[in-house]
Amino acid sequence: MSVTIKDVAARANVAPSTVSRVISDSPLISEKTKRKVHKIMEEMGYQLNYNARILAQKSTKTIGIVMKNSTKESMHNTFFPEVIRGISALCSKYDFSISLTTGESEEEIFNDTVKMVGGKRVDGIIILYSKKDDKVVPYLIESGIPFVVIGKPLIESGNIMFVDNDNVQAASEATRYLLDFGHEKIAFIGADTEFEVGEARLNGFLQAMKAKNLVVSDAYIKDSHLDAEHGKQVVAELMNLPEPPTALIIPNDLNALIALTALGERNIKVPDDVSIISFNNSMISEVSNPPLTSVDIQIFQLGYEAANCLIELINDPDMFKKSVIIPTVIHERKSCMTLKV
Repeated sequence: MSVTIKDVAARANVAPSTVSRVISDSPLISEKTKRKVHKIMEEMGYQLNYNARILAQKSTKTIGIVMKNSTKESMHNTFFPEVIRGISALCSKYDFSISLTTGESEEEIFNDTVKMVGGKRVDGIIILYSKKDDKVVPYLIESGIPFVVIGKPLIESGNIMFVDNDNVQAASEATRYLLDFGHEKIAFIGADTEFEVGEARLNGFLQAMKAKNLVVSDAYIKDSHLDAEHGKQVVAELMNLPEPPTALIIPNDLNALIALTALGERNIKVPDDVSIISFNNSMISEVSNPPLTSVDIQIFQLGYEAANCLIELINDPDMFKKSVIIPTVIHERKSCMTLKV
């Protein structure tokens, strides 16, 4: 037979209600008694009935996560597994589970979110992106459920809790890094301005170039997708220009790897012929050939802090809607070098 609260209470010589209060971490119980009861629970192999606890607390102990794309597509991007790892690490400290949207389209992802909230399946939501004309954020505001955005919200940013990097500064620093190597013909691959992060980084790039009185041709600004064929096409378009770029800024390490492969197929060497700086500082940046200089946006910490903010908000829905900015740092490797004159 399984060990019950009454069994633990009898061994600890306390009332069953005391054991219940220890389980719920009630401030009415002394730390000495809590330690004693927890020790006996461990010795007896007591397993907490989470379902009963959830019913008693009227809580699901679950956080919903709204993906940017379908789960399959998102998991190909090194950002999402790492940010979910950060969220999970914090959730495990507070016995929270996570639930992901699984829709294959933007509409399906929105419908998944509505089902999570309307069905009271989650206590709060973390949105892993900030996007123009997004239906999710307005819906969550209207529903009243606690939520946190990773990325600066594009509406009501002063009333929404969010965690982000200073992406304008991060891209500006990456650009200045290349400028310091003597590069002036710098292309920016990743101008997906539908998402806040894409627009912010493009603005940071343009600001750094303008500060050096450098005009950026529209031909040097490209969108990017996690697609090898599209990557080859973008590289071909850039390298076939009358004045091809001598350096590339790329939004994530996987896209940078695609660009590396495409350049190699054209016998263009990195960093001898073209320098590359990417974002995310994932393992790909370490094992690629050559290893990539990459901007570490501290993805794990973005997820960890987002989960921490959300649990605070769940516990106190009226708390001040703060923003948390995670610093970035450039990890230098071997994909950049001084421009040959």
